[in-house]
Amino acid sequence: MAMTASSQIGSKTRGPGRLASLALALAVAGGGAGCGTLARPAATADATTTGSVAGTATPSDPRQASEVWGERYRANPRDPVAAIHYAQALRGTGQRAQAAAVLEQASMHNGGNMELMGAYGRALADVGKHQQALEVLNRAHTPDRPDWRILNVQGAVLDQLGRHEDAQRYYATALRIVPEEPAVLSNLGLSYALSKNLPEAEATLKRAAAGRNADPRVRQNLALVVGLQGRFEEAETIARADLPPDQAAANVAYLRQMLSQQNALARSRPKRPTARPSS
Repeated sequence: MAMTASSQIGSKTRGPGRLASLALALAVAGGGAGCGTLARPAATADATTTGSVAGTATPSDPRQASEVWGERYRANPRDPVAAIHYAQALRGTGQRAQAAAVLEQASMHNGGNMELMGAYGRALADVGKHQQALEVLNRAHTPDRPDWRILNVQGAVLDQLGRHEDAQRYYATALRIVPEEPAVLSNLGLSYALSKNLPEAEATLKRAAAGRNADPRVRQNLALVVGLQGRFEEAETIARADLPPDQAAANVAYLRQMLSQQNALARSRPKRPTARPSS
C-alpha cells in the first residue's frame, strides 16, 4: 500500500475517487505472470531473474543486465530474445520509453513472435499508449490458443482506459484457464475497486491473498481496500504482514487523512437547490 501524494483517495462511502492513479499503477505491473501489486509479471522472465538464454547469462542487477543484453541487442536488433531481455532490463532501470522503442524495432521484423508481441504490448501500456497496446496484445495470442497472461494484461489496460466491465470479462476468461490464479484475482479485485464495488474487491483480493503464489503486494492491495471502507485497524494488521510496523501505520494514517479530507470537502460543497414546480 505504497501511497503517495498523487494517490488521491475517494470517500469512504462511495469508494475510490482518484484511486485509479494508485491501483492502476499496481495493476499494469501485475498484468503478466506476477501479481499486480501491477508485481513485475511478464510473459517472459523478469529482468531481475537470474538464468541464461542461448548462452547469455542474465545478471540479477538490472543495470548489469542492461549492459549484457544491450550488447547482444546492438549486435542484432532483430533478435527477439535479446530485444525482450534488453527491454526488461531497461524497464528495471526506469527507461520505459526506450524499452518500448527497442521492442517496436524488433517487432517490425518478428511480427509472428507472440512472446515478443506480448512484451511490446505491455511496454506500450507502460508509456500510456493504451489503445495501441490493446491492438498489439490482440496479436500476442489467438482465440484457439488464448494466453491467460496476455488476457490479464489486456484487462489491466482496459481498466486504465476506464472500461472496467470489459476488463472484468477478460479476467473472467483468464480465470477459466487458470482458476484462482493470484495474479488475475489481484487485478480483478483492483478492477472492482476502481468501479467502486469495494465489498466485491475485498472478497476477490482475499481469494488472491490466500493463493500459494500470492505476491506480498496483493496483501497491500487488500489492506488498501479494507482501509477505504473505514476499517483502519484491520487494514494496518494486514499491511504489517509484509511491511515494518512504522511503515504500515504511516500508510494507514495517510489513508485516514485522505478520506477525512475528501469527506470534509464533500460536506463543504454547497447543496444544489431543489427544483420547484412553477405555479
